[in-house]
Amino acid sequence: MIHDGLSVLESRIAADLARTAHPRAPWLKPVTGPDGTPAHDVIIVGGGQSGLATAFGLLRSRVDNILVLDRAPAGQEGPWRSYARMHTLRSPKDFTGPDLDMPSLTYQSWHEAKFGIESWDELNLIPKGHWADYLAWFGHVVDIPVRNEAEVIDIAPADGLLAVTVRSGGAQQILHTRKLVLATGQESMGDWSLPAPFSCLPASRCAHCAETIDFAALAGKRVAVIGAGASAFDNAATALEAGAAEVHLLCRRPEAQVVQPYRWLTFRGFLRHLGDLDDAWRWRFMSAIMALREGFPQATYDRCAGHVAFRLHLGAPVLSAIDGPGGAELVTPSGPVAVDFVICATGIDIDLAVRPELSRFAGNIASWADRYTPPATERDERLGRFPYLADDYALCERVAGETPWIADIHLFSIASTMSFGASGSSINAMTTAVPRLVSGLTRGLFRADAGRLWAEFQAYDEPQAVVRKPACEPSS
Repeated sequence: MIHDGLSVLESRIAADLARTAHPRAPWLKPVTGPDGTPAHDVIIVGGGQSGLATAFGLLRSRVDNILVLDRAPAGQEGPWRSYARMHTLRSPKDFTGPDLDMPSLTYQSWHEAKFGIESWDELNLIPKGHWADYLAWFGHVVDIPVRNEAEVIDIAPADGLLAVTVRSGGAQQILHTRKLVLATGQESMGDWSLPAPFSCLPASRCAHCAETIDFAALAGKRVAVIGAGASAFDNAATALEAGAAEVHLLCRRPEAQVVQPYRWLTFRGFLRHLGDLDDAWRWRFMSAIMALREGFPQATYDRCAGHVAFRLHLGAPVLSAIDGPGGAELVTPSGPVAVDFVICATGIDIDLAVRPELSRFAGNIASWADRYTPPATERDERLGRFPYLADDYALCERVAGETPWIADIHLFSIASTMSFGASGSSINAMTTAVPRLVSGLTRGLFRADAGRLWAEFQAYDEPQAVVRKPACEPSS
């Protein structure tokens, strides 16, 4: 019965796509790379939810010559089956996403077809495994071309195109494309941040929350989690559920962040038009929002608080860490905390130069600090390092003319946040952010082809009707 439900839904999707395919006319011509091989119109790096949604938007715009690359094996794209350690998504279940406002492609339609309408009505939040299954199904049903286990390690100019070096296994290959989208999620800005006090701890004693962690080995152990965002609580809860003897969550702030600013900004005006404001207003909004960090919901807190082994330390920044035979001693203003293992849920360090695909030109990517000086009360050195993006999510040059080709590289990830707010890293913004990105991509492709299209227009001579001589002349 479940199989029949999905089959019926997929038939409906095929009909919906066909009925809403206007205009159907193809408008792009094949392009050849400098090595004589066919080039793509757009390559998307990242096969998670943002990459899939972007690919779908391009296909709907008759940009068919595209390819999605992801370094993970099939089914492992994005965080949902790796370092995302929550039980459910935190977004309300009725938020739409990759479907781009096509009802038959929403998560709700998939859930009802697979589990029944009653299951949907009883559902509170979407289990993360179900969301991963939905994304895999979505990519299949709309026929998005994805190449897995393909890591992009370099981007360079190539006679008006971009040369994208891809490593698969032990082999490297260069692909050519007119446009490139980096939908590389949390890691797009640099690398996971490990605060200085923990640099002295060995890997057997300390890990970042994005790493693979053997939680079963933490049974009976004393664990510290550094940070107090939702991911910190997720990791603390996972350690508690694995049987850790003690879990200390150390928050440097005097109060935990319980307000979720992204709930306030989830309205069409903000999601669609923050990027249209001037720099002062964009900076004012986003610096204030990001200073608050991401609040955790009640269920995330309760998942930890229900364990007697859980300890929440507020106003407890780690000043230093000392490794010893009996464990690690973390020094805080309120005293030492002795643990066997440390998990750092401390976010991303912004350093574009450490990204292999960006290292060739990272020094000439304009940052917000290059383009805008905020009032003293709003200054934030970390946020100033975010890339400053054009209105189509394209990278901008720090020094004009040195790397003009980076205007064909579009960044659609958490690194887009300062320029566009919730965008490439958020389900709730997808239905407004993806159309803006796709419009920018097609605008660039159209402008580049204006001369060819003008010539085709001038040569267009297909008659729409045949004018025949009347069979007989009317009588006078």
